[in-house]
Amino acid sequence: MLISRSDLHYPLPDKSTFVRWDGENKGDWTHAFEGADAVVNLAGRSVNCRYNAENRKQILESRINTTRLVAEAIQATRNPPKVWLNSSGTSIYRDEFERDMDEETGVIGEGFLVEVGKAWEAAFFEADLPDTRRVVIRLSMVLGRTSPAFMVFAKLAKFFLAGAQGNGKQFVSWIHERDCLHAILFLLESNLSGPINLCAPNPLPNREFQKVIRESFGVKLGLPAPKIALKFGAIFLKTETDLILASRRAAPKRLIDNGFQFEFPTWKAACTDIVQNSTPTVTK
Repeated sequence: MLISRSDLHYPLPDKSTFVRWDGENKGDWTHAFEGADAVVNLAGRSVNCRYNAENRKQILESRINTTRLVAEAIQATRNPPKVWLNSSGTSIYRDEFERDMDEETGVIGEGFLVEVGKAWEAAFFEADLPDTRRVVIRLSMVLGRTSPAFMVFAKLAKFFLAGAQGNGKQFVSWIHERDCLHAILFLLESNLSGPINLCAPNPLPNREFQKVIRESFGVKLGLPAPKIALKFGAIFLKTETDLILASRRAAPKRLIDNGFQFEFPTWKAACTDIVQNSTPTVTK
């Protein structure tokens, strides 16, 4: 069963059902938890916005409240789900340039998104659920042919703007959408619990990340975007530069140590696949 706050715009697999949820209250959707094999909760307001007081409140509460409601629904079952995967983000780690941030040695950072991640994960583990294995999936940027983030990158390339952003030294953590799905299925069938980084094993500097995009689209020119230009652009686009300029150097150590194999371990392989199968077209 798919439970979503949004209307469904794509077909479900056979024998699947869809229930709409407002994300704030219990309802008939809680019955789906009885005897379920697994629960995967990805609910949370998008962080792609300006971080004013109201948006900060919505970002935090949309994660904390939905997580607690899911926990209450599981607690109310006689036959609880065997496993619960709950989303978090690689943004919980500090800005890092020198080494990878894995689940064992990664250093928790500071700032708004870090505090959101910490509160989100704390809410996930606060309930007493002895019969349900719990996994925190710390998601990086998920990229694929229909992902909004990749559509933005494609548009920048089309207008010759896919150059280094800021100084271009900040690392980008990402994961191909197929690897993301396969990793979730892998975790559902494993015995792992606790935090898991869902990201590709080869984060790379923004300058190189953008270069691969240009090459994949066959675009030779990519004008750089200095920090001041990004700040003005973020205001116009109603977003925050932290999403671009923060250095995310996460590594999926626990996935790799437990035998997960990435179909797209490098950004070049992933970007080539996305471009060849994507809707956006770029003229040289």
